[in-house]
Amino acid sequence: MHALSLKQLAEGLRRRQFSSRELTRHFLDRVQRLDKTYNSFITVTPELALAQADAADAAIAAGTAGALTGIPLAQKDIFCTRGVRTSCASRMLDNFTAPYDATVVRKLHAEAGMVMLGKCNMDEFAMGSSNETSWYGPVRNPWDTRRVPGGSSGGSAAAVAAGLAPAATATDTGGSIRQPAALTNLTGIKPTYGRVSRYGMIAFASSLDQGGVLARSAEDAAMVLQAMIGFDPLDSTSVQRDSESFTGTLGRSVAGLRIGLPREYFAEGLSPGVRRCVDAAVRQLQEMGAVTLDISLPNAMLSVPTYYVVAPAEASSNLARYDGVRFGHRAEAVRNLEDLYRRSRGEGFGPEVQRRIMVGTYVLSHGYYDAYYLQAQKVRKLIYEDFRAAFGQCDLILGPTTTDVAFELDSKTDDPVAMYLNDIYTIAANLAGIPAMSLPCGFDDGLPVGMQLMGDFFQEGRLLNVAHQYQQATSGHLRLPKGCE
Repeated sequence: MHALSLKQLAEGLRRRQFSSRELTRHFLDRVQRLDKTYNSFITVTPELALAQADAADAAIAAGTAGALTGIPLAQKDIFCTRGVRTSCASRMLDNFTAPYDATVVRKLHAEAGMVMLGKCNMDEFAMGSSNETSWYGPVRNPWDTRRVPGGSSGGSAAAVAAGLAPAATATDTGGSIRQPAALTNLTGIKPTYGRVSRYGMIAFASSLDQGGVLARSAEDAAMVLQAMIGFDPLDSTSVQRDSESFTGTLGRSVAGLRIGLPREYFAEGLSPGVRRCVDAAVRQLQEMGAVTLDISLPNAMLSVPTYYVVAPAEASSNLARYDGVRFGHRAEAVRNLEDLYRRSRGEGFGPEVQRRIMVGTYVLSHGYYDAYYLQAQKVRKLIYEDFRAAFGQCDLILGPTTTDVAFELDSKTDDPVAMYLNDIYTIAANLAGIPAMSLPCGFDDGLPVGMQLMGDFFQEGRLLNVAHQYQQATSGHLRLPKGCE
């Protein structure tokens, strides 16, 4: 059952070929048996999952089930879940049980009827590109357990890639959906900023964070994303926009579609193997009738330094709430209030989170705000203008998702700059707020390669359709890692 698509699972449930309880037990058994190797889950919720599965079976029997009712799902441990630990992979929140559900959790489980298998591992507070900063230990890539699965949504990616869950939620602040998707042979989409409610999603950088989904195909991703989007009055950045059917537009031809290839994304630094796979994908789309043209995103390569001013600045503000007073980790045997603050935060936050808080506090401090933060916001506007100009020439933009395939564990942990450069192709979409996704486009020496599609605001349907049409003509996305078949 773990090799079936969401559409096939829904059909199997509707035809009573298996029950949601049987399906849920199948995935829970795989988690128990295989996740000792991958460490993709922080918390598994078997009692809750089986109770939700029984409710789904009752809804199916009563004829009130929706398209996703009874299908299991894994939640990234950044979404608050009532009565279940929500840790954000940090010691700071190891003892935090959320008193309410995030909007994404409510929409997928209470409304769509999906079954929650548990909460997935991640980089601490979503700060990382390798899922090595987690308090609960690193996640391992199912394609090669000596390598990283990408970050920060590495647990979600590893769980889906290994067939421990049919799909998983994820978040993307600078590439944290797309980069893991590329490194684990998955399809992952970050929608337009404001499309998915951030209420109950623990904040890292509020002007960049956006929820999304990781799945094995564009069709699967479309089904889940469709249930996640929608205006939420509890989120001041939520966009009020008419609902639309992403699955209903998956059959459109790509003939005549104008695809822009940014020369900056095919320049020095891109590995030959990744380039070969992306070039082959471009030729496939051309054979299907798409038209390609060279474009330029001249400020795109400034996205990394821009991001590492803006994001840490927002993080330093968002993480100020973790003070050991109201909730979260609290140091013991403290001498006074200042000692409580210092020790609680020093013990609760890992090195990467501390580094970003310090950088963010520095760039916001008196005398440096104008020199760093204000300048970064100006460059952010230039990056946005590059995309506006590009979409005047083309319908969507295509390029590699990452510079190379998955790297080995511990190979970049001592070099923060090298780690940050893993997101050089993905960050610009977050700074501009546009939708972007990664989908499999081949293998280099047995390791997955992903290509990235970026679209204009609210063009998630177009991106998903192009990805779906490509996947109808290819089969690489259906491959499973050895040992996970």
